[in-house]
Amino acid sequence: MAEIELKTAPADFRFPTTNQTRHCFTRYIEFHRCLTAKGEESGECERFAKYYRALCPGEWVEKWNDQRENGTFPGPL
Repeated sequence: MAEIELKTAPADFRFPTTNQTRHCFTRYIEFHRCLTAKGEESGECERFAKYYRALCPGEWVEKWNDQRENGTFPGPL
């Protein structure tokens, strides 16, 4: 049986407190900015995807994805 290794996003000096809400939101934005800059074919953005997926609740990501599709996302993409 293969061993499963679990990882989360590395520590980030911009988010020193235990509340990781802003860290989650920032990583989500970084991922989508990377996709815009490098294209969806680029694998360079995958690390940001891993980070936000580790930090953000699925319900938030679904809501943000819907908002992006509808043009109502509150963040700077």
